[in-house]
Amino acid sequence: MMMSSDLTLGQLSWRSFFAKQVSVEQSQNCQPVRVMSVHRGRVTVLGEGIEESISSSLPVQGGAEDRPTVGDWLLINRKSRTLVRLLNRTSLFKRPAPGDDRRVQLIAANVDTLFIVSSCDQDFNVARIERYLVLAGEVGVRPVLVLTKGDRSPAPKRLVEAARSLQSGLRVELVDGRDPTSAVRLAGYCGLGETVALVGSSGVGKSTIVNTLKGSESIATQAVREDDGKGRHTTTVREMHRLTGSANGPAADGGGWLVDTPGMRELQMSEVASGVTEVFDDVTAVTLDCRFTNCTHADEPGCAIHLAMAVGDLDPARVERWRKLAREDAENSGVVAVRRFRRGKSSNRK
Repeated sequence: MMMSSDLTLGQLSWRSFFAKQVSVEQSQNCQPVRVMSVHRGRVTVLGEGIEESISSSLPVQGGAEDRPTVGDWLLINRKSRTLVRLLNRTSLFKRPAPGDDRRVQLIAANVDTLFIVSSCDQDFNVARIERYLVLAGEVGVRPVLVLTKGDRSPAPKRLVEAARSLQSGLRVELVDGRDPTSAVRLAGYCGLGETVALVGSSGVGKSTIVNTLKGSESIATQAVREDDGKGRHTTTVREMHRLTGSANGPAADGGGWLVDTPGMRELQMSEVASGVTEVFDDVTAVTLDCRFTNCTHADEPGCAIHLAMAVGDLDPARVERWRKLAREDAENSGVVAVRRFRRGKSSNRK
């Protein structure tokens, strides 16, 4: 991946939040760089006058969240080009690693907007969309639901309305990812200094959107299977792409960054209690009227949730999705807490 080492820190989305973390002594011996992509044991970084692949090993090893991921800002030694420090993040998307809830998989860091991409076919799944909304709410990042392939649905506008009902004020964009005149409405989120991450299932059109916004075909895309609407994993690594502008493309006045991510078949929830509360604010507001403060909302007398469902104020299907996410988060968060406790005891013994 070749970009340009002629970019300024500002063009790389450097902000005062990061500058305040660098001491005068560190600025003399180190330089800040941003992680463009992550590979096994190495990261590709870009900074003023530098673009290269370096080891991702930190001088002091910590937990899973202390590993560099795409979008991170690092300090590297000016002479040796070795990694010195990982700067604190404005945001971090993560999830329990598929098939192993003892590990954490980092998705992207220092993101301003999350494009939740779903196609208007079998992929449109309210429960999955809510999971992505919970992730965005937990880290304080603006979510935008991007619906693609409207021609696959007899009534795409109904899907737009269904999506908007999932969260108050949610922005929903129905676009043809192949058409620059349609995708132009997404360019407004990708201005200079902005970082946008795209998440969603394989085959929904994430890479197509990136290509259209870039005004190029640099990322390979594949068609989905007709029988079940599922796509193959075209994107295999998390990678940042700069919107340099195109004479015909919508990014002519861009300058922002897009993070394309591999499709996710599984999205477990962990440590997202506040995100669940934000996305399901209508449900959690009703719980405040329950007779008992420790109500489990199962079969207790005076449960406001049951009353609200009985009179039609709450959708039972939405309540069940809320319960499932809350239970899943509690279980996975408990596993994380135990792991941190054991790691702390091990470190103390050393």
